[in-house]
Amino acid sequence: MPRLSELPSNLRHHVGWWVRDRFPNRKVVREVQGVTMVLPWPHRLPDYAGNGPYGQNLVQLARALAEHAAPVTVLDVGANVGDSALQILDATDARILCVEADPYFLEYLHLNVDADPRVSVVEALLTPDGHTEATTAVRTGGTTRFAEGEADDALPTVTPARLLADHPDFGDLRLIKSDTDGYDVVLVPAITEAWGGARPVLFFEYDHRLSRLAGNDPLEVWPRLQKLGYRDVAVWGNGGDVLGRTTVEAIAERTAPLEEKVGVRAQNYWDVAVVHEDDAAGLAAIEKLVPASQQLG
Repeated sequence: MPRLSELPSNLRHHVGWWVRDRFPNRKVVREVQGVTMVLPWPHRLPDYAGNGPYGQNLVQLARALAEHAAPVTVLDVGANVGDSALQILDATDARILCVEADPYFLEYLHLNVDADPRVSVVEALLTPDGHTEATTAVRTGGTTRFAEGEADDALPTVTPARLLADHPDFGDLRLIKSDTDGYDVVLVPAITEAWGGARPVLFFEYDHRLSRLAGNDPLEVWPRLQKLGYRDVAVWGNGGDVLGRTTVEAIAERTAPLEEKVGVRAQNYWDVAVVHEDDAAGLAAIEKLVPASQQLG
């Protein structure tokens, strides 16, 4: 029988994940792209990140925005273990409001950020309105999606308007990051509407499959954002590689790589950053990371 180290890397990862998944409550300390954090042993982040660009687009965007006005104020929706917050704070001057609902990841989030006064944590599921059905957490590896559940295990919820009312010191919000496995396409416009004239830069995970699994149409997000005055879009692959620039008006015609087709494997998802048409500093930030000359194919 071959040793684990002799197996192909992809198979080796899956075997390692299977073993680690047997110990979901084991805490480990890992350095991820130069930042130390506490993680549950099964968490996939160290495997995905490695020494590559995974997740660094958000960090670079926050740093570019801070060059125009610091500290940059960030709303981190789906904060998970606090990895994004930790990496942003390691890279630049920021204040971060983390929203996380899953009790499992909340333990690690508090371990990672509670000692830093620049971070506030809200223990709730952010929902577009107050009419969300009872919801429970469904965990896979290092992420959580939320599905309809029983009332006795329902997670506490908060609307964007309530969140802003409870945290007026984030009224000048500069950057919204959302990673909620399929709910981003309805949450991001709702948050943007609640924050009104702040016109934050929007950074979210754009996933057709998970959006539809959650009962949301992924294409409806673009006309909603266009009505709110958003125009320019920077796009990265799910590994953090730059794919190019487009607009909210044109992007729907370019999403074919995200669609499942018989015999064709779809890209998992895109990371997108969307900038308001009147936000010159935001446009300068994404231009620095993804030049307009590099158009999305």
